[in-house]
Amino acid sequence: MSGDSTQTEQFDSLFLSIAQHHPQGAHQLLDTFVSFLGRKTDFFTGGDEGAWEKLVMSTFRKHEKVCRDNHQAELKEKREREAARKAAAQRKAEEQRASEVKKAEITELTDEEAEKLQKEIDRKKQASAVKSSPEKKPEVSKVIEEDEDESEKGKIMPNKGNGCDLERYKWTQTLQDLEIRIPLNINFKARQKDVVVNFTKKHLTCGVKGQTPIVDDDFPHEIKVEESTWVIEDGGTILLNLEKVNKMNWWSKLVASDPEISTRKINPEPSKLSDLDGETRGLVEKMMYDQRQKELGLPTSDDQKKQDVIKKFMEQHPEMDFSKCKFN
Repeated sequence: MSGDSTQTEQFDSLFLSIAQHHPQGAHQLLDTFVSFLGRKTDFFTGGDEGAWEKLVMSTFRKHEKVCRDNHQAELKEKREREAARKAAAQRKAEEQRASEVKKAEITELTDEEAEKLQKEIDRKKQASAVKSSPEKKPEVSKVIEEDEDESEKGKIMPNKGNGCDLERYKWTQTLQDLEIRIPLNINFKARQKDVVVNFTKKHLTCGVKGQTPIVDDDFPHEIKVEESTWVIEDGGTILLNLEKVNKMNWWSKLVASDPEISTRKINPEPSKLSDLDGETRGLVEKMMYDQRQKELGLPTSDDQKKQDVIKKFMEQHPEMDFSKCKFN
């Protein structure tokens, strides 16, 4: 299987370039390829009747098994990571509660110690009141006021995580997923029964139970519901990790009503390339390289490799007639 993978991966850059011209997805790309086989080769007429169908089904079933096995392995690894993260968060919460109980176990205070303790409690209350004062607004991402491209003016500058810092919540993104932190602004330690968190592939509802939702809006793109998770962080913040369906584009907003960030200002480096799987990491590095090449007026990696790949493909398939094909 590894030998087959090595032989086919040499065409990945060519197929990716072709796929980018098929915005409707895999079915459109497949239709184009089958049309090519029918018009330019004897794929349907070169053998016995129905032979092409057996070949197609056996090939698709082979790759379906490989993809399903890989997908199940990825799901298992993700569930294990999530279980480990929840266990660590629970241990941390238990240690914090134990520490608070231990601090509360004060015995036989003198009058002087009691007065000193009361002053410390009052000081902490005042500091907490100042910290939670509604007059202090959270930091938000800056609006682009000047730019050479007029279409960029008025958009929001991305934060360090390639997302946006808004008054109600903050979000960051990689090409694979999104991370959203939504402060609940409550005076008690929230548990799962105290909040409402619902998401479908195109909609997010999130907030405190019995109150107006903090977020209740549509996503601009689809997410993978079965591979997305959420937890309550430190009893006061909802943390969501949502996996994107399309891992080849940056989101310009989290939900439809949000202001739009400038995806041209996004810097992929903070996305921790080392955390990405091999295929996605290679795609990101290729995009970064091609972007630099375009800025310098130089050919991209696709431009450099396309002719070599086509030439090798033609040499490996001398039985095909390429005389009527036009390669740009």
